[in-house]
Amino acid sequence: MGNLAKIRELSVRYNISARTLRYYEDMGLIESTRSDDYAYRLYDEAAIKRLEQILILRRLNISIKDIKRIFNTTGSEVVLDVLGKKVDHIDEEVSLLNELKKIVLEFINHIRKLDFEKEKDVKLLYEKASDIETQITNVDYNGNSSMADRFFEVTEKLNNKVPDIMIVRIPKFRAVTSGAMPYDEIFGKFQLWQEAHNDFYKPIIFDAPDLLCENNGSLEWIWRIKDEITEADVSPYEIIEHPGGLYAAAVSIDGDDESGNKVLKKIEKWIEKTNFVIDDSRTTSVHMIYVDDEIRKGLGYHQLNFYAPIKLKNDI
Repeated sequence: MGNLAKIRELSVRYNISARTLRYYEDMGLIESTRSDDYAYRLYDEAAIKRLEQILILRRLNISIKDIKRIFNTTGSEVVLDVLGKKVDHIDEEVSLLNELKKIVLEFINHIRKLDFEKEKDVKLLYEKASDIETQITNVDYNGNSSMADRFFEVTEKLNNKVPDIMIVRIPKFRAVTSGAMPYDEIFGKFQLWQEAHNDFYKPIIFDAPDLLCENNGSLEWIWRIKDEITEADVSPYEIIEHPGGLYAAAVSIDGDDESGNKVLKKIEKWIEKTNFVIDDSRTTSVHMIYVDDEIRKGLGYHQLNFYAPIKLKNDI
């Protein structure tokens, strides 16, 4: 294989998954090579150097779309433009956070002035401290009203930087499963089998897009199948009954692991503030929204949907 590196080697060296490598390749950021007698992707020195550049830019939260712009042009004009806008974005966020800090400090000083010998003030503190927005809205505020208004503006701008959470219900369905696979093999034999049995626009076996699920430290493909499909049709793989159920869902636009982890943390924080908990009897799943290559190239990203299984606390 010469100096070519395997997916597993790059995953370990740079602490990224095979899925992320495949995503970068699908987006046209890096290229791999394959030989007729070897099923997996291999990466040469040029691809590895490009990967290192991608990881540095992603660490700076540079979007995939902007990374493509940088790689598709010569000279420094585009990269300077992208990094300059990033500096402006950081300055704006720092300014907002500093302003938010001042507002919160003012609220703290206001709370310190409460008379804890008065039952009314004690009750006020305990009922409203967990929700500062409700506190300001429903309680007479003796401080600077314009400061309170600005608090809402600042927090709204900061909150808009993270994705919204949706509650969705996935119905039960029949599916073919790949079985548990190592992380660096999710685009291996099962994908080749699936591609051989499916035309995206005229599905032969499959009835809906895929889910990629966690499975005891491994991953598992779940593809919904048509009702008439039998075990013989999907051999050597198995048919299962997916339980479906209630999920907290959110979207990652730059569908790599870093963006995905941020979305999952957002879902976890959201769940903590609700009457839901994670349902450990089911697994977290993801689904990639694929579109025509020409559309995808124009968008500069793939959409990755995350589904965290949830249930009501009183169902425990």
